[in-house]
Amino acid sequence: MADGTRRDLTGLLESIGGRDGRLVHLQRTPAHPGHHGDWPSWADADLVSAYRRIGVERPWTHQVTAAQSAHAGRHTVLATGTGSGKSLAAWLPALSDVLAAQAPGADTRISTHGRRPTALYLSPTKALAADQAAALDRLVGELEALQREAGVPAGSLRTVRAGTCDGDTPLPERDWVRAHADVVLTNPDFLHFSLLPGHERWTRFLRGLRYIVIDECHAYRGILGAHVALVLRRLLRLVARLRPRGPQPVILCASATTAEPALTTARLIGAEPDDVVAVTDDGAPTGERTLALWQPALRDPWALPAPDLEPSQADHAGAASAPQRATGSGVLPQDRGQAGASGAENRAQAADAVIRPGEAEPDSADPGEDPSARRSAVVEAAELLVDLLSVGARALVFVRSRRSAEVVAERARHTLGLSLPELIDTVSAYRGGYLPEERRALEADLRSGRLRALATTNALELGIDVTGLDAVLIAGWPGTRVSLGQQAGRAGRAGSRGLAVLIASDNPLDAYLVHHPEAVFAAPEATVFDPANPYVLAPHLCAAASEAPLKPSDLALFGLPDDTLLRELESRGALRRRPTGWFWNVNLPGRPQDLTSLRGDGPPEVAVVEADTGVVIGTVDGAAADSTVHEGAVYVHQGRVYVVEELSDDVALVRQKAAVGYRTRARSRSSVRIIAEREQQVWGASGQPGARDDGDLEPSPDTGDALGASDAESDTGSGPAGDGPISPSPTGGRETPVTPAITWSFGSVEVTSQVTGYQRMTLPGGEVVSQHALEMDEHVLPTAAVWWTIPPETCEAAGLEVAALPGALHAAEHASIGMLPLLATCDRWDIGGLSTALHPQTGAPTVFVHDGHAGGAGFAERGYRAGREWLVATLAVIEGCGCAGGCPSCVQSPKCGNNNEPLDKAGAAVLLRLLLDVAPQE
Repeated sequence: MADGTRRDLTGLLESIGGRDGRLVHLQRTPAHPGHHGDWPSWADADLVSAYRRIGVERPWTHQVTAAQSAHAGRHTVLATGTGSGKSLAAWLPALSDVLAAQAPGADTRISTHGRRPTALYLSPTKALAADQAAALDRLVGELEALQREAGVPAGSLRTVRAGTCDGDTPLPERDWVRAHADVVLTNPDFLHFSLLPGHERWTRFLRGLRYIVIDECHAYRGILGAHVALVLRRLLRLVARLRPRGPQPVILCASATTAEPALTTARLIGAEPDDVVAVTDDGAPTGERTLALWQPALRDPWALPAPDLEPSQADHAGAASAPQRATGSGVLPQDRGQAGASGAENRAQAADAVIRPGEAEPDSADPGEDPSARRSAVVEAAELLVDLLSVGARALVFVRSRRSAEVVAERARHTLGLSLPELIDTVSAYRGGYLPEERRALEADLRSGRLRALATTNALELGIDVTGLDAVLIAGWPGTRVSLGQQAGRAGRAGSRGLAVLIASDNPLDAYLVHHPEAVFAAPEATVFDPANPYVLAPHLCAAASEAPLKPSDLALFGLPDDTLLRELESRGALRRRPTGWFWNVNLPGRPQDLTSLRGDGPPEVAVVEADTGVVIGTVDGAAADSTVHEGAVYVHQGRVYVVEELSDDVALVRQKAAVGYRTRARSRSSVRIIAEREQQVWGASGQPGARDDGDLEPSPDTGDALGASDAESDTGSGPAGDGPISPSPTGGRETPVTPAITWSFGSVEVTSQVTGYQRMTLPGGEVVSQHALEMDEHVLPTAAVWWTIPPETCEAAGLEVAALPGALHAAEHASIGMLPLLATCDRWDIGGLSTALHPQTGAPTVFVHDGHAGGAGFAERGYRAGREWLVATLAVIEGCGCAGGCPSCVQSPKCGNNNEPLDKAGAAVLLRLLLDVAPQE
């Protein structure tokens, strides 16, 4: 498209959404020129010439600064904008060192082959690694060509041998890479499951390891970030043992613009912040960028969706990581080389629930559409995509789930078939669960221009260099401002204009953000992860012990103050202590690397197999299988509709159906048991209000196990809040009861969930036409939660009757879950919740919001620390919504297996005001 046409895209948006109020805000960022630097004197002359041949006459200033820092031996993080050429800053020093070892006069004896410098490139997705491999091949091709043109004999050419190693790489290619590669491109999953356990076969490569390049390092947050930090520590530990007196590898991280990049990088690689150089001054030029905030129109009750199409984006997020089977003792790897799947599809999908006295009925993932006052963001995105394609634009559509990617592509093709049939084949979906050859073909078609639009999960968010994209549509808040910038930055790369549209989903956070642009355009968040999480750390210590004995000198590397955790693992039989250190107990079955998966603990992926042919048509995350490919479930793959006939531990058998006039939604049962209350604040008590740190305060043993139907009617418990809040005596004597008050707590909990059945919902309206029971295994998730209790008498005094309390608590829980991502680097699929009018351990109305990962991911704790700010935002979105009784923009949840019943919007506002009346200002 010409620049003039790009300018018209903004006008097109204004003409479509300006009149009816869908276009809420336009934010324009002016273009700014680039600033060049000079090639460093140490850069290899032939490599510089090769860069010039591919169009890089001079580097940008940030590229020079970062490359100089890495070449000088300093750990470096380059945090600049999308498309600013961060990879050059890594390849320039790494490849120059490899070429210098081949220079005339260098020692070329066979004995020195093992000391030739090597470099390791890590990316969070296979798609990004493949993109970098293609760019590197092009650069090396030019390097060799210019030497041949200069008359250098073929046997004397200096070159760089690069190879990709991941779960898709055939074994013969892996053997070649191990034996010969100077540069290995892979992902953390391959490091964890293959390279580190088999490090003896990688001795040549590891002994020469000079540079470690960590691309898109901001993607390593939450549980994934903790896992990757520990994998890197294991790698650095092995290199130090192979090369105890030599220089240790220099780490160069490429990141999107984030807060505190040096601190985050230091935590990721196990270094001190002062040892990391942060380069944040972006010297690359940028074109004018426009970001539109768009809220879908109110639903037209007389309009019907296109026939046989999924009506909503509020579908299954595909993925739950963490729950462990209640009958199991460990977990298996989910993916031994993550296939570029959506991060949302590898995060927890823990249910949020409401429990009335006498029953336990949870919320679960919702693949259908809840009753809504506004049109679906996915439907809106599909229609905007058609508008953009009709004027010649090329675009990406980012969605939050695998099924939504299929829905956008299919709906866009359906609409194009009515008006522009020649464009039908230029639109496709791209998501996790596709086979490797399908993904590679789609990426090639997008680069070549044969595809003009892709509907994708965040698998294409990270770094892939696709030029010529004019617009990006983002269906739903992507979770963080960092991700928003990355997705929006896919449009208008290489200094051209770009348009991005954030389409609000019908949920509290999106509704809040489109009407508070200052929150959208605030400074980017810091990346949050906790390598000290014992649920994450313990299996990595077992893996490290199997790779080389753990010694006291290793404790600091893994952040351990002493050997307590190692002794605990020894007492459980996982480790054996010997005079030379702690060893993995080889008498145990399996490998220690299989105790955990980096993308979230859980069962391995389930293959989706066509029953008639035996062909594998896709995969589903193992922890999500119960709710997505259960017997009778509808499964959509590249526009084709299948019905699941049977689900086993590792295979779902499906059969294609020509016309299925319904979709399915799983129902589940959930409960929360408090294991230990770590901290508590008592708000509004007449005794001694304020914060209390209870450490590992255990609940009374007579509180029972998980909360079930019978438990809700019986013992009210005598845990820390069971008989009302208690303040410690100032004299250290017996604790004395105080006037009932609101408590705000944080601690360890156990979430038990089980899929109990599913509903069939007709198309296009989504009406429930039948209910079907299922018998599935229970899953138990030990995690962290923030919870609050409120005395029933306080509610009654505020006019909230007992009958209205379950709906008010449920609505407050939904809104709270929806708004926590505003404060923590997570989205609502990372967290879950439960509400009950009577919890047996607290003895009071209680709302829980918990992390969806084993051991916790820091999100609930962030909510606990920012309690008042969180509650203020939650109340604001409820009171600011114009609906009468509750809608997805305020208190309805796309994950609610209760069909969002009961919900009391006004009652939720009453509860939140009661909390804020007594919440501390700080």
